[in-house]
Amino acid sequence: MRLSPTLALALLLPPAAARAQDAALQQERLAYGRAVAINWCANCHVVGPAQASAPGDAAPPFAAIARMPAVTEMSLRAFLRMPHADMPDYRLSQPELDGVVAYILSLR
Repeated sequence: MRLSPTLALALLLPPAAARAQDAALQQERLAYGRAVAINWCANCHVVGPAQASAPGDAAPPFAAIARMPAVTEMSLRAFLRMPHADMPDYRLSQPELDGVVAYILSLR
């Protein structure tokens, strides 16, 4: 049995529309994560290519963090949820955490 071109197109549209929506959501999450990083993290880290340097050199650049072999979405989430002596305790909201993690991973 062959599908008509119209039916085939109708069957393909929902996944394509879902992928487009997912891509748009991912872009929004990245933009939000970048904004959070610029606002809070750029005080210590180089958070992106537009930032020449950070005030101190003790914190690694986000791009270097993203390239670390052990860095995964789960490891970043765990690290950012736990207080650390060398890092301010910003207590990121879930959307902030989602955004920052997505942004860092996008720098690979």
